[in-house]
Amino acid sequence: MHQTRLYERVCGKLEEAMRVGALRPGDRLPSVRRLSERERVSVSTVLQAYLKLESRGLIEARPQSGHYVRWQRPLPPEPPPTSPAPGATPVTVSALVAKVVDSARDPDLVPLGCNQPDPDLFPWRRLGRIVAGIAREGGGFSYELPPGARSLRRQLARRSLDWGCTLSPEDFIVTSGAMEAVQLSLLAVARQGDAIAIESPAYFGSLQLIEALGLKAVEIPSCPRQGMDLDALERALKSRRIAAVLAVTNFSNPLGCVIPDANKERLVEMLGAREVPLIEDDLYGDLYFGDSRPRAAKSFDRRGLVLYCSSFSKTLAPGWRVGWVVPGRYRERVALLKFAQTVATASLQQLAFAEFLAAGHYERHLRALRKSVAATMRSLGDAVAAHFPAGTRATRPEGGGVVWVELPGGISALELHDRALAAGIAIAPGPIFSARQDYEHCIRISCGLVWSPRVEAAIATLGRIAAELRSGAEAPRVRHG
Repeated sequence: MHQTRLYERVCGKLEEAMRVGALRPGDRLPSVRRLSERERVSVSTVLQAYLKLESRGLIEARPQSGHYVRWQRPLPPEPPPTSPAPGATPVTVSALVAKVVDSARDPDLVPLGCNQPDPDLFPWRRLGRIVAGIAREGGGFSYELPPGARSLRRQLARRSLDWGCTLSPEDFIVTSGAMEAVQLSLLAVARQGDAIAIESPAYFGSLQLIEALGLKAVEIPSCPRQGMDLDALERALKSRRIAAVLAVTNFSNPLGCVIPDANKERLVEMLGAREVPLIEDDLYGDLYFGDSRPRAAKSFDRRGLVLYCSSFSKTLAPGWRVGWVVPGRYRERVALLKFAQTVATASLQQLAFAEFLAAGHYERHLRALRKSVAATMRSLGDAVAAHFPAGTRATRPEGGGVVWVELPGGISALELHDRALAAGIAIAPGPIFSARQDYEHCIRISCGLVWSPRVEAAIATLGRIAAELRSGAEAPRVRHG
């Protein structure tokens, strides 16, 4: 029997045992070796089965203890589709974002507002050894002028097959993170005063870029499952001139939604017929929890109108600031803008990432990273269900690294943010994710931290403060050691 059928058969037997109550929450599953002997399958088949059940949140691995059936709490319902006000508006979030970001710099806070994986999850030692080796050979000390180090662009071109694309090294321009990639793309396709269509809620950094460049935002309704409402976008395109659409197509920040492939194709065709560029931010595409990576909208591009942006900031090394853009027909313009603004991206980091990818380390690292973030997201969902007041809604993303929580009873996200800071916890309040500072009753919580009693206590404290705000009570200060 085919290997895939074997591990699915093992999964099916264990799921049936859970369904009929032979295996109950908290029960320890047989060891890998014991189950392989009982089912007459290989150890690797059992490991595949356990990984599949773990990815679905049915079991959990406990260090040096084995695998256990997880306790299943009813999860909160997901938030409904958003309904931002129509029309273009100037963006005014930078002052509020600065306040939130500044408060989150405190190292004593539990950092639930910062969307990046725990530093312990990054392969610092291996990357450090690679950097040291390159430096010893005299590499990395000269400019890697645009389009950037060819060795890195070659590796990115190979990875583009996973995105559903067939790109060459010449298609890429290396940037200082995805934010610069998006900024260069906006500069290449829009002029001051132009309107940019963007999903709502949207990543506050993208809104800040729109604000800084003197552009206006047209907020498009979105839902936690399918992302941007394409019918609403089409109406917006018919009602006014839109210079470009900016969208996080896979595991958007903050909703965590993935635009289905059919919608991605429709989006590209809809914009292509109108000669409207799509700036695709695919920063989170590699952080999927399922069996395969979701496709990029770029894979449907036949006109060169999709400017594809991403980086390693959420998967390898945020501080190294290495990203890229595939600008399509705007390549020459983006290359000139890149040189004019920053000359080049740091050379040593480009060369180190190229070697890391060429050696096959990246995929192995991603598997461990996805597993950790998925486990934290499941535990966080359970904790929100257990500790937040009745009526709370929360997203259930299948990748990325954030959960969007809609608070009940008119609870103010900004007031919850202030009370949480006083309790030693940083979160991201909803108004920073809207050009008009909407989403006053929503917060974003990061799942990048490794789950621990400290993180669980912080979620419980947030839930208690939310309940007290709902009833008008004063929340006490809680410290986390």
